[in-house]
Amino acid sequence: MITTVRRVLFFIILIAIWEAIYRLNLSYEFFSVTAFPSPINSVTELYIGFFETGILTEALFTSIQRLLVGFIIAVIIGSLLGLLLARSKIADETLGSLVIALQSIPSIVWLPIMLMLFGSGTLPIILIVTLGGTWVMTSNMRLGIKSVQPILIRAARTMGYKGSELIWHVMIPAAVPSFLSGTRLAWAFGWRALMAAELIGSGGLGRTLMDARDFYNMDLVIAIMIIIATIGLIMEFVIFDRIEKKVFARWGLS
Repeated sequence: MITTVRRVLFFIILIAIWEAIYRLNLSYEFFSVTAFPSPINSVTELYIGFFETGILTEALFTSIQRLLVGFIIAVIIGSLLGLLLARSKIADETLGSLVIALQSIPSIVWLPIMLMLFGSGTLPIILIVTLGGTWVMTSNMRLGIKSVQPILIRAARTMGYKGSELIWHVMIPAAVPSFLSGTRLAWAFGWRALMAAELIGSGGLGRTLMDARDFYNMDLVIAIMIIIATIGLIMEFVIFDRIEKKVFARWGLS
C-alpha cells in the first residue's frame, strides 16, 4: 500500500512539474506551444477519445487484440523451441544459430515483406508482434532449461524419472524463473513491435498517433503515449507481478 502511494505521489509531482513548465512556456515561449502540450489538454483528449468520439476505444481494442494473439503465439513457439534447443545439441548448434541471427534483426524490418505476402490488415501486424516476442522467449527458455542444476536431474533419475517425466516434473519447474522473465520480455518486445508496425500499417493506437501527428494534434499524441505507458504499468505491476508471486509460491520458489 505504501509503495502504491509513493508511486501515485511521484506521478502527481511529475504532472505538476509538467503543467508548471507548460504555463511558463506560454509566457516565455521556450518551445513551440503546439509542440509542448498541456497535461490537462491531454487528459481532455483522453476523455473525448474514449467517451465522446470513441476513436481511442476502438484503437485500443484493436491494438490489444493484435498484441494478445501475437504474444500467445510467441510464448508457445518460443517455449517449445527453447526446450528443443536445450535438449538437443544438434538443434542447438544448427537451429540455435539461426535463432541468434534472427534475434538481431528488428521485427519491424519484416513488415514490408509481410505486407507484400499478406496485404494490409491485421495478419501482418500480428506476425510482426509474434516475431518480436518469439526469439527472446526462445533464448530465455533455452537458458532456463540449460541452467537446471545437474544434481536435481541426477536425483530425479535416481527416483525413476526419465524422458518426458524428467522434463515436465523437474526441468520445467526449475526453469520457471527464466520462463517468467521470457514472458515479460516477450510482452515488452511485442508491444514495441506492435506500435512500430501500426505506425506504418493500419488501425490501432500507432496509426491513430500518426494521424494525430499529421493534423498537429500534439495533445492527442501525448494522450496516446499516456495510454501506452499506463498499459505497461498495469501489465508489470498488476499482472506479471501477481502471476510471478503465485507461480513461485506454487512451485516452492518464493
